[in-house]
Amino acid sequence: MPATGPAPLETAPAPLESRPPRVGVSLFWRTFLLLSLLLVGSIAAWLQTFRVLEFEPRAVQTAQQISSLVNLSRASLIHADAIARIGLIRTLDEQEGLRIVTRELRDRHVAFGTDDLSERITEEVRARLGADTVLATQVNDKPGLWVSFNIDGDRYWLLTDRSRVGAVGSTTWLIWLAIAAALSLAGAALFARLINRPLKQLSFAASRVREGDFDATQLDEHAVTSEIREVNIGFNRMAQQLSKVEQDRAVMLAGISHDLRTPLARLRLETEMSVTDPDAREHMAADIEQLDAIIDKFLDYARPDQAELKPVNLRDVVDACVYAVRESEDVRVQVDVDSSLNVLADEVELARVLSNLIENARRYGKTPETGIARIDIAARGRDNWVLIKVRDHGMGVSPDALPNLIKPFFRGDAARTAATGAGLGLAIVDKTVQRMGGVFSLANTASSGLAAHIRLQRG
Repeated sequence: MPATGPAPLETAPAPLESRPPRVGVSLFWRTFLLLSLLLVGSIAAWLQTFRVLEFEPRAVQTAQQISSLVNLSRASLIHADAIARIGLIRTLDEQEGLRIVTRELRDRHVAFGTDDLSERITEEVRARLGADTVLATQVNDKPGLWVSFNIDGDRYWLLTDRSRVGAVGSTTWLIWLAIAAALSLAGAALFARLINRPLKQLSFAASRVREGDFDATQLDEHAVTSEIREVNIGFNRMAQQLSKVEQDRAVMLAGISHDLRTPLARLRLETEMSVTDPDAREHMAADIEQLDAIIDKFLDYARPDQAELKPVNLRDVVDACVYAVRESEDVRVQVDVDSSLNVLADEVELARVLSNLIENARRYGKTPETGIARIDIAARGRDNWVLIKVRDHGMGVSPDALPNLIKPFFRGDAARTAATGAGLGLAIVDKTVQRMGGVFSLANTASSGLAAHIRLQRG
């Protein structure tokens, strides 16, 4: 008789819980980053090259402007009489922003600059105005561009706004670089999106084909790019061929299975009527039932339709499946499933999955000492998923055979293949769970036996 009681949900090496995804960069971001590095590096190199090539012309141009201001101011003062000179100095100050003051011996000044450009400007100005010319950025704590000059032995300062002849500041260069980088990054994002969009569509279509959805895989066969167009056409033709192969396979399996039912029914009837030996009749009837069960497996595996998902109470489905084996003397079932736990599934398909797992555990999970199959069914909710485990206490399977158990027509080692079957039970379970949007896996438990893990969305 089955019993209900606590059956702890062990942590198995099999990945019922979602394993952390492998850390990586998508193709879009990799393309974007590479294009960004290329463009930003090119802009930085261009700016540096421009600054180097601009260095000498800017120094000469700035020195020429300074020299012209000094020469024009000096010429104006020389050719103006004493009365007009005062008005001229006032006019230069008010209209041109040029001040001319007397240079005193006690004046304190700060040199024009120590960077390469400032030194080159100073050198060029002295070559034009004289070796004793002084350029300063501050005289007696007053900032500006100060240039010394002489008139008939009298020394003067010419003061003007430094921005009139200064080089382009670092802030301007940074603004230019930021604007260029922003435009380049926007362009890189656009180009990366255009490049990777067909690949993203192809990746999505391939994932749908992998899930068996051949109708949602049509790619654009009129793409502008010839290479993408050829790939899309080839993929669509491949998907069509796979869909046809899948349909033909399902029709073939269903047809063969259906056609075998009639002769099997006649064979059973003839066995019951013509075989007189009770033992022989019983064995023949058992063989016919086994063939009939194998045909049922073929029909289940060939089922092409998609599952209709809706919230289903998991405990009700488990109880219904356990009820079918509760009279069996070789089975003991422990159930640990909360009655409020719902999953998003097809109720009939989920019952078929659990029944297959219980039957598989009943056949191959018996304890050698007692000959009784002890089965634990447990479920836990975690985030948006429900984790279900069906475990037996048998001998388990070899690690090499474990990954192949869900392959169609595969049979494990002798410990789990005592009789009979088409090797489709676990393959049907895996296929059905995938149709319901879940994940199915198998693992040997730490103590003994085999554990089947199912992950379904919470309903």
